[in-house]
Amino acid sequence: MWFKKKPRVLVIGLDGTPLSFVRQKMDEGVLPGFKKLFDRGSLVEIKSTHPFVSCVAWSTYMTGKNAAKHNIFGFIDRKPGTYSIYIPNGSNMTSKTLWEVLSDQGKSVLVMNVPVTYPPRKVNGILVSGFLAPKLDGGTYPAELSSKLQKDGYEIDIDPWRARENLDNLYPDLMRVFKARTGAFMKLYEEKKWDFAQLHVMETDRLYHFMWGHMEEGHPKYQKEFMEVIKAIDAFLDMIASTVGDDVTVVVMSDHGFCTVKKEIYLNRFLEEQGYLRYKEEGGKSLEHIDPAGTKAFCMDPGRFYINLKGREAEGIVGPDEYEGLRARLRQDLADLTDEDGNKVIRDVLNKEEIYSGEHFDIAPDVVINPIDGYDPKGAFGKTTLSGKGPIVGMHTYDNAMLHVSGREVKEGGSVMDVPLTIYEIMGITPPGDLDGHSLI
Repeated sequence: MWFKKKPRVLVIGLDGTPLSFVRQKMDEGVLPGFKKLFDRGSLVEIKSTHPFVSCVAWSTYMTGKNAAKHNIFGFIDRKPGTYSIYIPNGSNMTSKTLWEVLSDQGKSVLVMNVPVTYPPRKVNGILVSGFLAPKLDGGTYPAELSSKLQKDGYEIDIDPWRARENLDNLYPDLMRVFKARTGAFMKLYEEKKWDFAQLHVMETDRLYHFMWGHMEEGHPKYQKEFMEVIKAIDAFLDMIASTVGDDVTVVVMSDHGFCTVKKEIYLNRFLEEQGYLRYKEEGGKSLEHIDPAGTKAFCMDPGRFYINLKGREAEGIVGPDEYEGLRARLRQDLADLTDEDGNKVIRDVLNKEEIYSGEHFDIAPDVVINPIDGYDPKGAFGKTTLSGKGPIVGMHTYDNAMLHVSGREVKEGGSVMDVPLTIYEIMGITPPGDLDGHSLI
């Protein structure tokens, strides 16, 4: 008797990879692996999240919920009721992930390197934490997998400070880590039984931050190295396209787009200049250094604004009756913000109600901005100028993320939040009832 194979899904996450770049390079004939794979299904643009940072975007993807439900609002955050900061990780995420839901349904999973998966949660299968894990030991489920990966030369991430110190370190570091990661993934992919598998490629995000601008400008050394990394990814996708079974739906996606940085915009400097923020003493360098008695608003990366609200912030001074008026004034000032050359830098200014809903709504940022491409919003404290430029030459964008699904027609106009529901539909799984997205099939 013939039995139809149960549908399986393989997800390849190419962090930050813009759809327009991939289409351009496929048209130029330099990405045959991408083209071979993408010709088998749909390829559409999807939107990111607000703010469009990887930790929020991938948390939204893996839960199918907005940040006020999953509780990851940014790469750094303030501890509620204080002016001290911390780096949120998987222990702060208050929602079940896609792979936990699938595990509960009896599906076997293989998940490698997705951001905000440390500490690893118990799954029906294998989970290898992403870049927030301090080391591989303690970053895998089951725990004994870490020693096996270490023997194969697996690394959680490159050390980006090596690229900051000397950009010539970036290419060999990326190629070494990518080769070890894909090798380890394919070994597990071929050895283990799985219904859902996901490999996250963080190397693209690192590449784009440090080399995107150089690539666009045609730098003789760094443009070549940039494309060598992309071609290595293309060869990996070609191998996937050549070996994947007909019972496997391949999903290739990114969580945001990328573009060249024109300027970094220091938003707490703007708040200081406009009288919203004051430091306890000259030279303050962190949120802990602000003077709560003289601060009405402050900013966290990469453009999340918090009113210093009585009853919510540790020493809030803005009363509930003043809140809406102050927020409206702040929104207008942000909308009018220009750099030193008179260029407008912000495209959209959004109230929290336009983005968030859920149990953590009260601690969500009050205002979030969407900058004009090229103007990289920063929440650094203690800056003495409104703008500047550092070693980072590429920045995230809200638009221009991509989604490919093999063998399926996919609707336009979706976001990263819609991808898990699309996967549930492909796999015939009833999703949890409190998700925010919808299937794109």
